[in-house]
Amino acid sequence: MLVAAAVCPCPPLLVPEVAAGAAPELDAARAACTDAVGVLAAARPDRLVVVGPAEQSRRGWHPQGARGSFRGFGVDLDVRLGTSADEGADGLPEDLADDGTERELPPSLAVAGWLLGRTEWSAAPLDGLGVGEPLGAERCIQVGGDIATRADRVALLVMGDASACRTLKAPGYLDERAVGFDAEVARALGAADVEALKGLDEQLAYELKAAGRAPWQVLAGAAEGAGLSGELLYEDAPYGVGYLVAAWS
Repeated sequence: MLVAAAVCPCPPLLVPEVAAGAAPELDAARAACTDAVGVLAAARPDRLVVVGPAEQSRRGWHPQGARGSFRGFGVDLDVRLGTSADEGADGLPEDLADDGTERELPPSLAVAGWLLGRTEWSAAPLDGLGVGEPLGAERCIQVGGDIATRADRVALLVMGDASACRTLKAPGYLDERAVGFDAEVARALGAADVEALKGLDEQLAYELKAAGRAPWQVLAGAAEGAGLSGELLYEDAPYGVGYLVAAWS
């Protein structure tokens, strides 16, 4: 059963070494993420599952101890998802199973590994799941429900950005629909509104380049019936991209 969740954005710029001189601009976001991860530890879960968007080659399950890197962003920095190998993702849907090969973490899970490293996470064994934009809402919700049954007390760290279309210089250029979309997601995350997250418009999220849509809907599936309450810890759109941090417990 899901007992806690933290929702964090996943730009590599959260890592100060990547952001370099611009690092202070995201200090508030980093602090909020640290607080959200603290809520997970306080819940004393039996297992943590980290979910984030991933390109096709890195989708599926990644075991505890899997390696990630920020070298593709010009920084000689490696991270791990947790500190040691674990039993992996036994009992999870076959279409999302790890094929046993050594794969590098997608950037979203590398950022999660960096966040967990900051807090020296040792509260529970963990693994990560990279999900792709094509994963439909119904399947996301089903996967979330499966995750919630993995242990008596499950926690989720959900990585994902909101729209990337908030300004003219944003990665997706300016789209006037982005502000309203992000506001509704922020409201749903702050209120732990499972039904609202389930009902997010997949096509609109795709057009607005909201990479968090699938992970948020995995969260919705996992949280169904859990009766959790939510708190929005951070909401802003630096660089024209919506960044949201929330904690559910």
